Amino acid sequence: MPVSSIRTPRLELIPLDPIAIRRLIEGDRPEAERVLGRILPDEFPNRYELDGFLPIQLDRMEQSPRRRGWMARLMVSDELGVVGHGGFHGPPEMIGRAEIGYTVFEPFRGRGFAKEAAGALVRWAFEQGEKKVFAAVSPDNAPSLAVVRALGFQQVGTQQDEVDGLELVFTVDAPPG
Repeated sequence: MPVSSIRTPRLELIPLDPIAIRRLIEGDRPEAERVLGRILPDEFPNRYELDGFLPIQLDRMEQSPRRRGWMARLMVSDELGVVGHGGFHGPPEMIGRAEIGYTVFEPFRGRGFAKEAAGALVRWAFEQGEKKVFAAVSPDNAPSLAVVRALGFQQVGTQQDEVDGLELVFTVDAPPG
């Protein structure tokens, strides 16, 4: 089922295809790249992504194929190719809230891609009718803390993630109207 990309001035947030995810998990990178029509950076996927992120996303895509817009996307720069990934943890009704996540690969950090992608995801969620968007950030992740704060997120609590440990929980409200 086709899912639309989200455009920003410098990025296209392209939905990750479940077939490509399955190929990455199986270790067939060339076939995943063929399915995606993109060359992936060497650092993707890493062990954390192969063991947790990608299987979780694939499971959610299989459970809710019509809600793939609420799942992982590749961050593709018009000039640089795949610079990261971002999206939502899953459909809000599945995980209990609209929550964004994002990763910019090492060679592309410090260029504002995370802020640009996160801002686009937040706007997209509001366009879908969500009233709040959440983000959970490690207290040691200064760049990501700067991103959510720059986008107007306010800390509303903390949580203990099974994999990532202590996280600060942030939310931003949809604009009135």
